[in-house]
Amino acid sequence: MKYWNETYECMKREELSRVQLERLHSTVSHVYKNVPFYRGKMQKAGVTPADIRTLDDLKKLPFTTKQDLRDNYPFGLFAVPQSEVVRVHASSGTTGKPIVVGYTHKDVDTWSELIARCLVAAGADRNSVVQVAYGYGLFTGGLGLHYGVERLGATVIPMSGGNTQKQLMLMKDFGSTLLACTPSYALYLAEEMDREGIKPEELMLRYGVFGAEPWTEGMRKQIENRLGIRASDIYGLSEVMGPGVAIECEQQNGLHVFEDHFIPEIIDPDTGVQLPYGTTGELAFTSLTKEAFPVIRYRTRDLTYLDDARCSCGRTHVRMGRIMGRCDDMLIIRGVNVFPTQVESVLTKYSDVEPHYLLVVNRQGTLDTLEVRIEMSERLFSDEVRKVEEVRRRIAADIESVLGMSITLKLVEPKSIERSQGKAKRVLDNRKLV
Repeated sequence: MKYWNETYECMKREELSRVQLERLHSTVSHVYKNVPFYRGKMQKAGVTPADIRTLDDLKKLPFTTKQDLRDNYPFGLFAVPQSEVVRVHASSGTTGKPIVVGYTHKDVDTWSELIARCLVAAGADRNSVVQVAYGYGLFTGGLGLHYGVERLGATVIPMSGGNTQKQLMLMKDFGSTLLACTPSYALYLAEEMDREGIKPEELMLRYGVFGAEPWTEGMRKQIENRLGIRASDIYGLSEVMGPGVAIECEQQNGLHVFEDHFIPEIIDPDTGVQLPYGTTGELAFTSLTKEAFPVIRYRTRDLTYLDDARCSCGRTHVRMGRIMGRCDDMLIIRGVNVFPTQVESVLTKYSDVEPHYLLVVNRQGTLDTLEVRIEMSERLFSDEVRKVEEVRRRIAADIESVLGMSITLKLVEPKSIERSQGKAKRVLDNRKLV
């Protein structure tokens, strides 16, 4: 087995709990003293740092939400003086002000350490050549991976997102062995390789680290087959750290959460009550080592579960399941909860269609309707109408079975659904326009 920091990644649970409690108390004391917002919320809840005597006392603390971060824009939640903040990032929010986060020198050092752990778990070593195709700038993805590659001692190609033709040229000419980007962009690169006649065996690419959007096991298989790599799921979010909060090991059976730096919880999205291991709910995080921008019980709105079973890789940190979707991305259509990943899990089983789709929700009178648009493969597009209709009926029946509701399915021309070089847009909800 390969580890970057075996001491912490494989620490006995008893020792890990001791480290967590010590760091939790330090973090709670830090924000109580230095962040008026947290001090006010804790006082309102009737809790002080002295009340945090065990890890179970975490649930005494109030939650933090994205709205809290927006309300304290830009620097209201910083826990250190501005003179100690060496870097600022911001989330790519589509409405209102962005979520602003800060890092001290130590925070950047911690972040680099965690990404190095992720890269090794995904298959990288000092001899790797890592092509970072996440966006650089205020988005945490690009620079987060960049610093982690340098910490590992590997070679980084700071490509950023987009410029697909150059991505492929440098991937081939520079001998990239690991690709880091969104899973949807990885598939887009595979499409362009097919179009240009580039075969996977012509590249040195062996591994991929993909995140920043939900993706299914079926999508993983497509990426692995089309690029000839092992694809690992990485998890993180700007509010908690950026990428590097959790990563899959070579077992590809859940993402190890680095519990020496973060305490994960699964809560009921409606009541906020903690849920047991194995139960699906909303993921919340408390940071344990961040200086500039600690978060206490931050509600991510991501839906998953935690697994405390021992992993055969030797790492002792709990694993989180693949993100199923988001509480706030969930569509409720005629009383049915619908997640885009449910549709994706069906269409990746069919070779006659591409893994590019769009869910279009409309309201006709008082009735909500769901139209699913899926791209045909070039082969199916050139086939006879009867074959196209047969495939459409089969896929529609499968999707309706998974969702438990009727839909309208349209098979559209290849390349007709807009591509994204960042996070893929999967939903067009027209109900918001009326």
